[in-house]
Amino acid sequence: MTDVGYIGLGNMGASMVRRLLEQGHSVTVWNRSGRPVDELSKLGAVRAGSVAEAFAAGPVFSMLADDAAVDAVFDDATLAAAGAGAVHVNMATISVDAAKRQAERHKAAGVSYVASPVMGRPEMAAAGKLNLLVAGDDATITSLSPILDDLGGRVWRLGDTPERANLTKIAMNYLVIHALVAMSESIALAEKHGLAGKDLVELFSQTVLPGPVYTGYGTAIAGKKYVPAGFATVLGLKDLGLAAGAAAAVSLNLPTIDAIKDIFTAAIKDGYGEQDWAAIAETVRNP
Repeated sequence: MTDVGYIGLGNMGASMVRRLLEQGHSVTVWNRSGRPVDELSKLGAVRAGSVAEAFAAGPVFSMLADDAAVDAVFDDATLAAAGAGAVHVNMATISVDAAKRQAERHKAAGVSYVASPVMGRPEMAAAGKLNLLVAGDDATITSLSPILDDLGGRVWRLGDTPERANLTKIAMNYLVIHALVAMSESIALAEKHGLAGKDLVELFSQTVLPGPVYTGYGTAIAGKKYVPAGFATVLGLKDLGLAAGAAAAVSLNLPTIDAIKDIFTAAIKDGYGEQDWAAIAETVRNP
């Protein structure tokens, strides 16, 4: 099978590495902290001493937290060391500006660059059922198909401009955030009038709003189950900032974004920052 490098071993990145190992790929891993590397090494991953060593193994996939982390790890010197002909697939949810900056930086170094942010939680990554939002050079993407197909239930090709994938992910996360707020408010309303939140979740998820967002997050909200976090509240606030930046770039007013930011900010202040972003429901329940 394919040799691949992987950088960034948080919940999502580590789950994808496990999936690749299970599918028979040889995976060389690097992380800024050592513990995830130790754990994955026990499963057969190869430890890289540097990002350059990960690039030497094959195409590098990465899942880092934000713009700053991506810029720090994939700086000009690192990309120059990777050398012409190297391939990097950036799976992080980053801003449109950062996506453009990375595309230019990679091009200058002769490194092929593909954006592939993902839709799905760590358990979906472990099962190879992610939705991959992919944009970049078509031939490069095709060459990566054996890896992408093992990671994703579906690969959505969004064109040859990498930032298109990042903008798509920002828009999708903004939609999910609205769903979280709407469910939080509706469930709180039902509960305040003596109805069971789980009954409302069963009703809407089996009638007008089926699907994993309403079923999964609705169940979490009704049952107040926010640990372990599939996606933390602090990252949700970060993604709201990405949506605000993308809207400002095209002079678009998003009427609800400030109110939603206030909810996320209050939830973090209330101690839910590292819990699943569905935990904003507790701030709605108890303002």
